[in-house]
Amino acid sequence: EIVRQKFTKLAHDVSAETPEKVAEGFLTVAVESMANAIRKITIERGEDVRDFVLCCFGGAGGQHACKVAEVLGMKKIWLHPMAGVLSAYGMGLSDIRVEKQQTAEVPFTDDELALLQPVIASLQQQCDASLAAQNVPEENRAFQVSLGLRISGSDTILDVAYDNATNMLMSFSAIYRSRFGTEPDPGQLLVATLHVEGTGIEQVFSDPLIESARENNAVSSTKMWVDDSWLDVPVYDRDKLGSGVRIDGPAIVAESNGTTVIDAGWSGLINEYGHLLLEQSGAVVSTLQETETTPDPVRLEVFNRLFMHIAEQMGTVLQSTALSVNIRERLDFSCALFDAEGRLVSNAPHMPVHLGSMGESVRSVIAACGDELGPGDAIMLNSPYNGGTHLPDITVVTPWFSDSDTPMFFLASRAHHADIGGITPGSMPSESHHIDEEGVLIDNFWLVRSGELQTEAVSRLFAAAKYPARNPRQNIADLKAQLAANQQGIRQLEKAIERYGMTTVQSYLGFVRENAATSVRRLIGSLENGQFAYELDSGEFIRARIEVDHQRQQASIDFTGTSPQSDSNFNAPEAVTRAAVLYVFRSLIREEIPMNEGCLEPLRINIPKGSMLSPAYPAAVVAGNVETSQCVTDTLYGALGALAASQGTMNNFTFGNDEVQYYETICGGAGAGPGFDGADAVHTHMTNSRMTDVEVFEQNFPVMVESFAIRKGSGGAGKWHGGDGSVRKLKFVEPVEAAILSNHRRIAPFGMDGGESAKTGTNTVIRNNGKLEKLSATVTVKLAAGDVIIIETPGGGGFGAKN
Repeated sequence: EIVRQKFTKLAHDVSAETPEKVAEGFLTVAVESMANAIRKITIERGEDVRDFVLCCFGGAGGQHACKVAEVLGMKKIWLHPMAGVLSAYGMGLSDIRVEKQQTAEVPFTDDELALLQPVIASLQQQCDASLAAQNVPEENRAFQVSLGLRISGSDTILDVAYDNATNMLMSFSAIYRSRFGTEPDPGQLLVATLHVEGTGIEQVFSDPLIESARENNAVSSTKMWVDDSWLDVPVYDRDKLGSGVRIDGPAIVAESNGTTVIDAGWSGLINEYGHLLLEQSGAVVSTLQETETTPDPVRLEVFNRLFMHIAEQMGTVLQSTALSVNIRERLDFSCALFDAEGRLVSNAPHMPVHLGSMGESVRSVIAACGDELGPGDAIMLNSPYNGGTHLPDITVVTPWFSDSDTPMFFLASRAHHADIGGITPGSMPSESHHIDEEGVLIDNFWLVRSGELQTEAVSRLFAAAKYPARNPRQNIADLKAQLAANQQGIRQLEKAIERYGMTTVQSYLGFVRENAATSVRRLIGSLENGQFAYELDSGEFIRARIEVDHQRQQASIDFTGTSPQSDSNFNAPEAVTRAAVLYVFRSLIREEIPMNEGCLEPLRINIPKGSMLSPAYPAAVVAGNVETSQCVTDTLYGALGALAASQGTMNNFTFGNDEVQYYETICGGAGAGPGFDGADAVHTHMTNSRMTDVEVFEQNFPVMVESFAIRKGSGGAGKWHGGDGSVRKLKFVEPVEAAILSNHRRIAPFGMDGGESAKTGTNTVIRNNGKLEKLSATVTVKLAAGDVIIIETPGGGGFGAKN
């Protein structure tokens, strides 16, 4: 009775019709979460889950099995008699296994494979000795040998069974296609690891046979919620069910270690070993196929998760297939789903500066190429005057068509390429004054036409610029990874449409966007007018005035008074400025909603044309994306009185030569807020990348990490303390050209509401002769072997007066 009371109250709180509807909704969300976890694992392993039987175990597993299988498109379920304790049961019956592995990292050639044979033999001998020590008879020992292969420049290792070179190469290509939906890059193949598994087969065990059924009677009945009503359903005792018994759902099978629910449209069969085999006996039409004019709150959450999951799966493929360290290690990329008008529907938790601006790029593609687009096409662009951020960030847009001649959806991925040309390696010059100095400008270029990759045209594009790309082969490989990510998004979208129907999916696209707009309107009700002026190290100002209309539930954000377009590269494309606004207002919402275009509907944004926040061609913009965007974010928080300044910079550091190029952003302190301290040494606000692992970093580039530590005491004091910055110390082992783009080396990150400012950052070089050189906030410097660069990042401001 207490359970019904609680759900009745919940039904009233969420305006649901009945407590049963609320409970059903909770189960639906739980089922979606379980199914998404299974789907994610299988996709990462290159498997189509629909090709398998769902193995169900755990005491509660049988209660959800049919629903999870329906979500995944699986038609069969298997439940062992010991399903409720299957893990323990399996451990008791498992074979003894010994694994030996050795790193190889040699080219995949006949000569090298021949040299590996003695190593494989040695690993097998070690496995054999280990099995012998565990008293496994020689005749019960079996061995499997596999090689871990990877493409040079990639960290993704795929295991293939040891065979002749031709068969292993064919296996690798087949596994790669299955997992990522694209052909592997034709680069050099490496043998990364050798793997030998020894198995000691102690016994061959099979479940005992059970008697055939003499009767098929339920032991009782109980009420169960089925198709929006309570029904009396039969209850069976599994221990009393003989071989050959068939049970049609809806029904319940009670067991000593669990309970199995057989849903309507499913039937169960007990086989000769007592296993319960469930099979879908009829087409199950989801209730979500109904046309809905108002969103169901539970279904809304289901689709929030579904749309986000599509983008997450895109990101998984992109990370796994990209060649550049910047994408596969630092995760400097974003993936998202857009509607037919190019409005952001949902995204994975990637880079805020990308996600809030990609919609402008998609709409640019629609305007420029919409009439010509067809199935199998893809467009790429990086123009900061058409929704781009800076030139290294290349966006690939793929349309999806249904039965019409116009796209119904767009899948887009944006990734930071290691080099796109420009006057310095890494395409992040500190002293650019014209967009051409930052690399190859791409505006709505046909990357794929009717399924054919335009490789030659793309190569000519990268080579024809005033300052061409330094490693176009890697650019093309990473573009292929972005295409593979978009195709993964298409596959997941098509599965959603197949399950729920186009009408329902499109309805909930709108509902998700409307829900975001409603959430922002509720937030606006708690905000007050405010304004803030923010000075950059260069002496330029960002000014923002926020006026709140509580009656209309709208807010205006006006950047009038901001400094004009600059001759430097701190100009932020208008799409970046809008992305910062979207991020700030979304971050203040407590509900779990995806960041989408609906968040901007209640907002009126005025960005003066010709200002540093809305520059015109040929303005340089490389720092505007990474530095000015952080300043805009802090300006808005300052105007709202919501948060002290974070480090206000990404501390961009690039280095390289004609052979290698590398880019990273370095973490700092987060600003404190009302009721919480700022975090130490984290990426904040418009960046969400991570640092490259030290081992990968040093293996791929001519550098050693001497130290990387929290910069103690750099956060601003206050009732709530600002986060500390970091100290990064790198020593180079060969000559490179390096560039730093940073801010808050002169102006300290501000405190709020009586909190103190944080410490500014510093940039320093210690030459190989011991001479120390202080560097400016933005600088290009040549480094010799033995030179050390030290970057100390700013902390975050404090919040509230210190007692």
